[in-house]
Amino acid sequence: MRKRDKSASNKAGDKTAASAGGRTARDRAVYLAASWCLSYPDQEVLERLPLIRSVLKRHPGAGEDFEPVLAHLSSGTPMDVQARYVKEFDLGKRHALHLSYWTDGDTRRRGEVLGAFKQVYRRSDFLVDTHGELPDYLPMVLEFAARVDVDAGRDLLIQYRPSLEMLRLGLLDDKLPHTRILQAICDTLPGKSPADQQAVMKMAGYGPPTESVGLEPYDPRLLPLKGT
Repeated sequence: MRKRDKSASNKAGDKTAASAGGRTARDRAVYLAASWCLSYPDQEVLERLPLIRSVLKRHPGAGEDFEPVLAHLSSGTPMDVQARYVKEFDLGKRHALHLSYWTDGDTRRRGEVLGAFKQVYRRSDFLVDTHGELPDYLPMVLEFAARVDVDAGRDLLIQYRPSLEMLRLGLLDDKLPHTRILQAICDTLPGKSPADQQAVMKMAGYGPPTESVGLEPYDPRLLPLKGT
């Protein structure tokens, strides 16, 4: 009986490990595809569109959240899709892709935060080329998680989950197809996505948004969505 119990236990453990391995592979595919789809659509990114679809196709259902953005990138001229990207992601802060912007803004604390991102990259023993971007740039974090260290990368995403959710809500309010990509990223992380900005504040541990006692004058809490 003990032998049978042990065998059953081993089989259960094997199934759990296989399931976890499948989830990890799917998560990596989601992170890599999201990294490319959220990056500036230069010629290199546009040439990768068939590869992105191929990567996602290996995981049933994974491509559904990406298809609206992939279709947009495929249908327009490079100049058109690039202009749209600049308008939505570069000209204002409403859809900021830098994770610590949402929590620290342009404050003096942010230097330490960015240094912490660099330390994570250095501990991986991989050379991470930032290409002139700040180290908290979401596509860079996602590519790090997909190609270098999925656990360390996911830890960063979990740590900055409120930033991801604020970005998701901003994209949702503006009815942009990238909303579903942010949702796909959040779905790889523990817990459900908050329904609104106040719930995100609660997730971040900030309490009611009106609370101000004890805050440092430059503490932005989580930056509001309205405005640019």
